Amino acid sequence: MMPSSVELYPVNNFIGDIVRSIFPQPAAAVINGLLALLSLMALVGSLGAVLIFLERKVSAHFQLRFGPMRVGPHGLLQPLADGIKAIFKEIIKPAGADTFIFFLAPLLPVSAAFLVLAVIPFDHHLQVADPAGGVLYVLGVSGLSILGILLAGWASNNKYSLLGAMRSGAQMVSFEISIALLMLLVVMLSGTASLRGIVLAQEGTIFDWWIFKLPFLGILAFIMYLVASTAELNRTPFDIAEAESELTGGFATEYSGISFAMFFLGEFVNMFVAACLVTTFFLGGFHAPLLGLPLLDPLLKLIPGFLWFFAKAFLIVFLYMWFRWTFPRVRVDQLMYLEWRIMLPASLILLMLSGLFVAQGWVG
Repeated sequence: MMPSSVELYPVNNFIGDIVRSIFPQPAAAVINGLLALLSLMALVGSLGAVLIFLERKVSAHFQLRFGPMRVGPHGLLQPLADGIKAIFKEIIKPAGADTFIFFLAPLLPVSAAFLVLAVIPFDHHLQVADPAGGVLYVLGVSGLSILGILLAGWASNNKYSLLGAMRSGAQMVSFEISIALLMLLVVMLSGTASLRGIVLAQEGTIFDWWIFKLPFLGILAFIMYLVASTAELNRTPFDIAEAESELTGGFATEYSGISFAMFFLGEFVNMFVAACLVTTFFLGGFHAPLLGLPLLDPLLKLIPGFLWFFAKAFLIVFLYMWFRWTFPRVRVDQLMYLEWRIMLPASLILLMLSGLFVAQGWVG
């Protein structure tokens, strides 16, 4: 059953209440929808600049460099300069390319991230929508990223692009199975497929988060989800879809200007979305990391929930960046072996063991 605490925190926020108090219901719903849409657009746009800057700085410090330093203080305006350059660069379409699909493909990964962000509970009162089957919704719309890459490779009329797209499709579809099984594990433990319900099921101390509440298996599920999500994001060490040393640029080989920038933006925003899902499923979402200490816990509760959520999400983002600049790229056959011979059987076993815990009443 859904936790009773769900009813304690309605999704409505004070901005929506003000709009509803001023305008009649049909108009208020439209205005609130537009405000939510604009908020998500602002979030996606700002995340792209922030994450690109962080990626460059993190990689630079891992390699004992400074990273971008010249444009703005400490290079803070470098993402803005890159964006302006991408907008004004010429977009070149290869001869023989399918024009409509070629220009449609870069929009799909960003659209997938946008749609998933709409159901992420950033705080008790910061969520655009909370469908009862939120987990199924996430699994459904996230497939747009895979579709965008496949279409880009096919429409480019380039053998390297097509090969990169086929690699990416096989990789992302394969690891999607393990991700779905690990999500199902959390749904079973929480008793709800609502993302907000999953977060509220972890209310309490840090030991009520699913990473710790499920003895040992929670930590294992968390590590497996990190690995599977890294593969689904096509990031090193699983970036075989863009392997520059083999495929020049993979599915994005023929893209330039703003079209390439959209793929670039989609990659980074989807990385943040994956971090948000990890935070939601395993790290208590917007709940503060309470330790059961009477003096410290009240101070931790003073910090707004959305700040805790973003702090946890950016910690996971840092782990994704750490992976990229630490591990070498694996071969295609090694990647498929990891999923079908290790990750998938381990996910099934983990799901059965967790079901045993729930059936015996050891978790609840």
